[in-house]
Amino acid sequence: MAVTVRFAPSPTGRLHAGNIRTALINWMFARQRGGRFLLRLDDTDVARSTEEFARGIREDLAWLGLDWTQEVRQSDCFPLYAAAVERLKASGRLYPAYETQDELELKRKRQLARGRPPVYDRAALKLSETDRAKLEAEGRRPHWRFLLETRDVVWNDLVRGEQHVDAASLSDPVLVREDGSYLYTLPSVADDIDLEITHVIRGEDHVANTAPQIQLFEALGADPPAFGHHNLLVGADGRALSKRERTLSIEALREEGLEPMGVASYAATIGTSDPVVPLASLDELVAHFSFGKLSRAPARFDVQELRGLNAKLLHALAFDAVAKRLAEMGVGGGEAFWLAMRSNLATLSDAKLWWQVVNGPLEPVIADASLCKQAAALLPPEPWDGSTWEKWSAEVKQATGAKSKTLFQPLRLALTARENGPELKLLLPLIGRARAMARLEGKCA
Repeated sequence: MAVTVRFAPSPTGRLHAGNIRTALINWMFARQRGGRFLLRLDDTDVARSTEEFARGIREDLAWLGLDWTQEVRQSDCFPLYAAAVERLKASGRLYPAYETQDELELKRKRQLARGRPPVYDRAALKLSETDRAKLEAEGRRPHWRFLLETRDVVWNDLVRGEQHVDAASLSDPVLVREDGSYLYTLPSVADDIDLEITHVIRGEDHVANTAPQIQLFEALGADPPAFGHHNLLVGADGRALSKRERTLSIEALREEGLEPMGVASYAATIGTSDPVVPLASLDELVAHFSFGKLSRAPARFDVQELRGLNAKLLHALAFDAVAKRLAEMGVGGGEAFWLAMRSNLATLSDAKLWWQVVNGPLEPVIADASLCKQAAALLPPEPWDGSTWEKWSAEVKQATGAKSKTLFQPLRLALTARENGPELKLLLPLIGRARAMARLEGKCA
């Protein structure tokens, strides 16, 4: 069977870096195997799910270059879930329970006080028809629990290896709330069966859900998919990532001007045995991907480290890779300009600043008027090339006696109004003789 995986975010907020790590791992695995990558919007939480967030999820994935072969929404699949519920009831695997949250919490506290695990005691199974009728007459409505088989559940995790869970140590999970709405487990499993998902790849915070889900697949007459649980991303401070922290959202990283491949390279390689280096394409990421490279420890997502990686990516990009985007920003100068200033960029939008430096108008900073006046008089005629700066600065040095910083810093300030930047031997031919002369004379040009 062809590999089919899914990325299943809830449209209740924008995607953050941890969500994207899961999406990338699923996408890379599917691409390696020639399989299908599906986008499933888990929008059964009608109150919190919005079309705006759904649109944002699509935008974030598309910005990163991740495509999907099919999109499904859980809100369109309620008949599928209702059929699954009826099948489970008919087979005796779904039973009604009437305890309130306060009653369940009291039970848990008593069990803990006695040194016992806080596992549901299945008291609801002992209720007679008369008992249930009486409770419902009092106004209680049941929630519905899935009856686990008390046996060892085993699966060979794609990341963690062979896993064993004694289902007797687990509470029968609630699949349907009192109001008839579904908890995550039932829709997820029903969808995975319907979509013929072959591999469920997700964060290790879902490991505890796997044993009940395997039994649920089997109870619905389906073979469970393969499961893989990758390590999680945490913030630089070690705290779990959250949709509420906008600074680590993909939307915020995009608005900051970071490159899609910078974000993808970082999110996919931290917490692996691969070096954290910028890669130029998703195909390169796919070629390097392996479950065996994933660490078991959480990986820290440090925005400062990402920014450094993003800068390295830009510094290595060829002009052809950015030419269209530079033109859209109104930045000219062609390949010569790009090669001159790319090593000074933190984000591509910084190119606009350096284009202003080259193309003007620019208010020069005159730190040594006498030196600048003599330098202007010694400006050679055009055409200029990469050797012009060295020859001209040597003549200025000889004429003025200035050297090192006392020579180069006043010239840089006059020509660029900045203390640092690209090499002047590269910038000077781009600035041109007319603007250089005007700036050395203290004029805005």
